Amino acid sequence: MRTVPKALSVGLLAMAAAVGLVTVPAIGAAAAPVAAAPGAGFGYGTDSWPVTVTGTPSQEPVTGGNYSGYMGMAGNWARTEGCKTGNFLAWTPVNAGQANVNLVKYAIGTGTGVYWYMGGPGVDPHWNGTTTEAYYWGKLQASWALAAIKGKLIPYSVLWADIEMPEIAPAPDNGWNTVYTSPCSGVARQNYVPAVIDRSVLAGFASFVTSHSKDKVGVYSAPTIWPQIFGSGQYATLTNTYEWTYWPETKNLSAAPTGWCLHGTSTCAQFFGGQTSASKYALMWQWSGGGGVTNGVGDFDQIDLARMK
Repeated sequence: MRTVPKALSVGLLAMAAAVGLVTVPAIGAAAAPVAAAPGAGFGYGTDSWPVTVTGTPSQEPVTGGNYSGYMGMAGNWARTEGCKTGNFLAWTPVNAGQANVNLVKYAIGTGTGVYWYMGGPGVDPHWNGTTTEAYYWGKLQASWALAAIKGKLIPYSVLWADIEMPEIAPAPDNGWNTVYTSPCSGVARQNYVPAVIDRSVLAGFASFVTSHSKDKVGVYSAPTIWPQIFGSGQYATLTNTYEWTYWPETKNLSAAPTGWCLHGTSTCAQFFGGQTSASKYALMWQWSGGGGVTNGVGDFDQIDLARMK
C-alpha cells in the first residue's frame, strides 16, 4: 500500500478454486530466504501488488516462514469516480489465492483481507461543508467496498479504511485537507477541512460496514499522517477500532520483525489515535514496502494472528 504510485471446510477450498483464487503461476525468481521468525502469535504476509510466493504450504518471500495473509485493495475512490490519474487497483488474485489456500487447506494465517482506498470529504462530488454530507460520503464508499468484494472469498473479517495522503494526482491529500472543484480536477477551491468533517467520513464508512456486513472495521494509517488529518483533539481519538500501521518501516528485509519490533533492534511498530501495540485493536504493521521505503520486492506485513481468534 501507500503507492507513490481455525481452519475452514473443504467446501471453501472448492469455492476458492471456483472463483479462480488458487492458480499459482510463476511471477519471477524468488529472493533467497533469510533466517527470520515472526514471533509467537504472529505471522508474515504481504499486501497490494504481486510478490513471488512459492512452496507447499506457501512461504513468505525473502524472510521465509509460512505465508500468513494477503491484504488487497477492494477499490479506490479515484477509480470509482472515473479519474484519469490515481485510479490504480492494487489487487492480485494469485497472492489472494495462495493466502486462502494456506488458511483453508493448512489452517495457516488469516487468508485474504481487503482495504478501501478512501477519499476524504474534499473529493466528494457533493461537498457542501456539512457533517451530514461527509457522513453520507463515507457510507457511499463503504457500499462500494462491499459491492466490490461480493462473491469473493475474503476470510479476514476486518475491512480496512485506508486513510493516507499519497502525494499523487489528482488529489495529493486524497481530499482530507483540501476541497477540490471536482473529484478529479486537481484544482483546490478550499485549503482547509475541519477535523470533524474528516471524522464524519470515517464514521459513515464504519456505520455502513457494520450494519450491512459481518465485518469489523479497521483503519490503515500512521502516527505521522493521522494528526495531520484529524488533529490532536477528540476527533483524533480512535477507540474500539482495529488498526494497521505503516510506521516505522525499513527497506532492510533481513530485519523482519519478531513481535512488534524489527529483529535485533529497538525499532518497534507505532500506532495512532491514542493506541499502542499493547492494544487488542493493534493487528497489523506494514514494516517494509509501500511508496515511502521501497525494498525492490513488495509490501511486507507483520500480522497479529492471536488477537483475531
